[in-house]
Amino acid sequence: MALRRFFEDFTPGTTEIHGPLSVDQAAIIAFAQEFDPQPFHVDVHAARESFVGELIASGWHSCALMMRLLADEILEDAASMGAPGIEAVRWLRPMRPGDAVRLRASVLEARRSEKRPGMGRIRFRFELIAADDTVLVDQTNWIMFGTRDAQAAAPIRHGTGPQAADPDGAFPVPEGAGGDHPPADAAQTPPMPFCEDLVIGEEAALGSYVFTADNIISFARKFDPQPFHLDEAAARESAFGGLCASGWHTAAAWMKCMVGHRERGREAALRAGLPVPELGPSPGFTDLVWRRPVYAGDVIRYRSRITDRRPSRSRPGWGLVFSHNTGINAADETVFAFAGCVFWKARS
Repeated sequence: MALRRFFEDFTPGTTEIHGPLSVDQAAIIAFAQEFDPQPFHVDVHAARESFVGELIASGWHSCALMMRLLADEILEDAASMGAPGIEAVRWLRPMRPGDAVRLRASVLEARRSEKRPGMGRIRFRFELIAADDTVLVDQTNWIMFGTRDAQAAAPIRHGTGPQAADPDGAFPVPEGAGGDHPPADAAQTPPMPFCEDLVIGEEAALGSYVFTADNIISFARKFDPQPFHLDEAAARESAFGGLCASGWHTAAAWMKCMVGHRERGREAALRAGLPVPELGPSPGFTDLVWRRPVYAGDVIRYRSRITDRRPSRSRPGWGLVFSHNTGINAADETVFAFAGCVFWKARS
């Protein structure tokens, strides 16, 4: 397919609207069961008794659907070279069953690279909007594009394929081993504490996720159908040099491991006869970076460190807990990181 859009074709100050894309209850539950199985995402009755009072989509699901609209409507025939990360995401209103969402894409800045001829970066503001123009998600980030005058040039390499993460092949992935795995010391997970009992600076191993060609392609077909996520041959010829996971797949896998860690903490509290604090949704995150591609065969270990906590001004009896979260590959390289925030029930 001939490329139609290059770095030069994105003009600061312009805005496009794409969609809609309809979201039903089955799709919301299916995503949550796979990556974010919290009660208010997977169970209608439990959701009514929760912090949010109704069934809502995972925030990561809303980001993935925004990515799908972006991929289909803007990146499909563009010289896209991926995104280094996300400056900030605000989840302003939950995505609900029956929503028909659209993407509003505004070009904020354009910078041609001085160090990498043939490439430029575009800073976008992406908004996921409902049928009544309510903004559900507000996101800002840069995306890299090839320039029109660099079409004949060799692609800029971000890595050399899966061997970049595991040069000695010391971490073979058995067939069928894809998905999440708890950490080796999972049985020692302490009971989940209330907000005011959390220790600032404390870090937890959440578990690991094995990225296989099958699960990379499966996620990409649904949410990020770019060639380097879908087709091994096309990926080898791309800027990434091999089949690699969507950044949103990397993020969703973190959420899956985090929910598993929380569930182990909940079970530990129940075994000890302790009350179990409720957790609410997240209002958003900042400073998300994808520092290296995640290739088929990579095993990513996820960790979370508490950086702050404070009482919620809007929700009496609740706190806001802040964290620094990472994903680390077999070569001990950080491939993914972000600063997160979540509502957490206080003891009183």
